[in-house]
Amino acid sequence: MPMPPLPDFANLSLAEVARLAADAKLPPVDRWNPVHCGDSEMRIAADGSWYHQGSPITRPEMMRLFATILRREADGSHVLVTPVEKLTIAVDDAPFVAVEAKLSGEGPAARIAFRLNTEELVVAGPDHPIRVEGPADAPRPYIRVRGGMDALIARSVFYDLVAELTPGPDGRQGLWSDGTFFAFEPA
Repeated sequence: MPMPPLPDFANLSLAEVARLAADAKLPPVDRWNPVHCGDSEMRIAADGSWYHQGSPITRPEMMRLFATILRREADGSHVLVTPVEKLTIAVDDAPFVAVEAKLSGEGPAARIAFRLNTEELVVAGPDHPIRVEGPADAPRPYIRVRGGMDALIARSVFYDLVAELTPGPDGRQGLWSDGTFFAFEPA
């Protein structure tokens, strides 16, 4: 059964977002080890769009359902997995996109929550680190979501975060969330 849509992210407090993220119940895909059955003929594009046999998956409920059974393998590949089958899925960049962020608090007490294109919620912190890759003129920001999978932070969301940067303990610019400082510039 597909996950129900979330309440309006903009109207949720950060505490409500954190509770919803903690309450999210996903299938135990890390414990399922069926025999590999083939290719799903599916692809997740760099912009977060999902495709099957080259055609876009236009129903958000289907995308959210497939996202619940997505897993990253030890070799870096991605699969859709159930207790009885495992199918390869192509992922162009990151399988998720962080499409909205909410900031609250200051310094080490600050928190940053993200809403993903799959309606999942993630609060940045030690288990969900933010990192920025690439050169300064073309940064690629990510947040770790689950099981070794990341979400690309959408450009507009990244610019909103950059507007809030503050110097960290080592002098680099970045943001705090859940007691962890995430530098947005290289060491």
